[in-house]
Amino acid sequence: MFVPLCGKSLDIDWLLVQGHPVIGIEFHEAAVQAVFERLGRRAEETQIGDLRRYAAGDLTLFCGDFFALTAEQVPEVAAVFDRAALVAIAPEQRQAYVDHLKHLCRQVPTLLVSFDYDQSQMQGPPFSVPPELVDQFYGGDVTRRLLQSDPITSPPKIRGMGTEDVYLLTPVT
Repeated sequence: MFVPLCGKSLDIDWLLVQGHPVIGIEFHEAAVQAVFERLGRRAEETQIGDLRRYAAGDLTLFCGDFFALTAEQVPEVAAVFDRAALVAIAPEQRQAYVDHLKHLCRQVPTLLVSFDYDQSQMQGPPFSVPPELVDQFYGGDVTRRLLQSDPITSPPKIRGMGTEDVYLLTPVT
């Protein structure tokens, strides 16, 4: 499972408990180190170009610029879990993010968690990424299926402003 812009998300712990190897990337080194500390794992650290790689067993986290990550560094990814990446990316960088993500993880399903709210009410992040934008960014490369839509309960600054939507994006073959 590839988790872009993973931060120190507790989702990583859950994915590992479910038996999924996890590869993630995060810009902040303190967040990467916090994950390994929380899990009680001692990471082997390696510098790979501009990225720092932390690995222990079935958990590998890269620290650095998402756009510096290569497809060779995320081999055999079975799926992507985008919990908070697309909504955190500045609007002018979203298409480049999606294009790079598709390059890294070719033809795998993506579980995307997104927010849909009136962007004029609050200038993210998190940014509103309604379904039309998801379709625009992914083009005809995926089919989008809404799995769940609930009122926003977190993060606090957009609580109650719209919906938190969970999509399954399946590659079109």
